[in-house]
Amino acid sequence: MFHRNETFSSYIRNYPVITAIIATNVIIYFLFLIIPYGGWLHYSGMGWNAAILAGEYWRLVTPIFLHGGLFHLFSNMFALLIFAPALEVMLGKRKFVTIYLISGVLANVATLFLESPSYTHVGASGSIFGLFGVFLFMYLYRKDLMDSQSGQTILPIIVISVIMTFVGSHINIFAHLFGLLFGFLLAPSFLKGARPFYSQQTTSRVRRAYFDDDEIQFNPQRWKRANSNRKLKKVLWVLAAIIAIILLGTIQL
Repeated sequence: MFHRNETFSSYIRNYPVITAIIATNVIIYFLFLIIPYGGWLHYSGMGWNAAILAGEYWRLVTPIFLHGGLFHLFSNMFALLIFAPALEVMLGKRKFVTIYLISGVLANVATLFLESPSYTHVGASGSIFGLFGVFLFMYLYRKDLMDSQSGQTILPIIVISVIMTFVGSHINIFAHLFGLLFGFLLAPSFLKGARPFYSQQTTSRVRRAYFDDDEIQFNPQRWKRANSNRKLKKVLWVLAAIIAIILLGTIQL
């Protein structure tokens, strides 16, 4: 579920919505650094409670696509890169982008009501935590959609993410917590008709593990090698994800 072994081209082809979201965030970040008045555009789109209360309601949406620095951008996009593909496949493109945006907007609404009028914020963390909320719901109530190994991976990631919300500095705590909450609450309706992500991958892995590529013949040693390599890659990806989350908790959101 969270083990990325696709090529660049296959990733773009299989997960077009996530690719578009990541590309949009990266382009906006660097474009605003280059073009004249980029700083003003960033300022005009950032979440600012006083401006929202004055009628600038687009600021509930635009902060989802803005970031406060390169590490901020990297950590959020890295989280999307690893964790989001399974949901895009399981939910479908429309449901995925809908729950991504709704979680982010509602997290910003919570920030509006719970923080001071002078509070400002940017970042996709509310949306990303919304996706975590969907995974948490699956782990607790829809185990038919998640294999045990994926559950053992995502639960510590969610726990670490929540802990880092309170440990890090300049964190939009309410966006994280309410993004997680809204994603969890929206999950039951969005997961209706969802199909397991792991089943097709597992079937493919078993087929490749037991049979050679060039000819169909049983090869038990291939399974051992494939299993060992898969475990190593999974450990490396989990470590990389934890590092990204730690970065997420140490930079301004």
